[in-house]
Amino acid sequence: MPELVRLRTQHPEAIAEAAARRVRRPLLTGDGRLMIVAADHPARGALGVGERRLAMANRADLLGRLCLALSRPGVDGVLATADILDDLLLLGALDGKVVMGSMNRGGLQGARFELDDRFTGHRPQDIQRLGFDAGKLLLRIDYDDPGSLNTLESTARAVDEMAARRLPVFVEPFISRRDAEGRLRNDLSADAVTRSIAIASGLGGSSAYTWLKVPVTDDPDDMARVMETSTLPAVLLGGEVGGSAEDQAGAYEKWRGALQLPTVRGLVVGRSLLYPADGDVAAAVDTAVGLL
Repeated sequence: MPELVRLRTQHPEAIAEAAARRVRRPLLTGDGRLMIVAADHPARGALGVGERRLAMANRADLLGRLCLALSRPGVDGVLATADILDDLLLLGALDGKVVMGSMNRGGLQGARFELDDRFTGHRPQDIQRLGFDAGKLLLRIDYDDPGSLNTLESTARAVDEMAARRLPVFVEPFISRRDAEGRLRNDLSADAVTRSIAIASGLGGSSAYTWLKVPVTDDPDDMARVMETSTLPAVLLGGEVGGSAEDQAGAYEKWRGALQLPTVRGLVVGRSLLYPADGDVAAAVDTAVGLL
């Protein structure tokens, strides 16, 4: 950590230099599968894991967990915001890895404007300039919140800009609504996930470089029908898993079934692997890789 601070203070150009010399790889290798570790939650103020409200707030601890996860066999890469990716570049942890830049983080967790999710992270030109491999954006749609329309339109333009650069963009869509206390909840029913996939698939002037990042439905048996909604390639997201070993095992089983579907090409999972119930990051990551 002190060395990172020193470099950022005295040699900020070291980040661009590290990006320029990073050893790159194709998005997909021989098996056509992806295992990506996600760590873009902090920039949206989402620092909690289970009952630990500030679990992701310790940056040195988070970076240690990420470096461990990236070192495990079968892990293809990482999804994060610029601050975290810059740290990982300086640590030399991104050689030979897929690097995904997180694009919209303006929908801060718990904010009244949460669904007007502005693009405050990586721009398409940033991803291209840094030699990163893909972008990811979050698209939550509440039919009762006009902010969703702003996000929808901005997402379409981002899809266009990424396609113009021939860069893959992973769109993470949800149908969402606020509960009685005003907290935003994602609807994981089969009908809602089906509608979110249909909406996301049609955004922009070309879908050639669009991937989907989708949740497993409340009833995992519905996933086969839900994934028939689009021919776009998809990865599964981890989401909130819970704080027990039983919850973790249940998540693995949900992923295992959905990974057999023809359009599902892998996993993009964050907190449940970086902060597993038993604290064993390597074992959690290895188990997830084994599902592929």
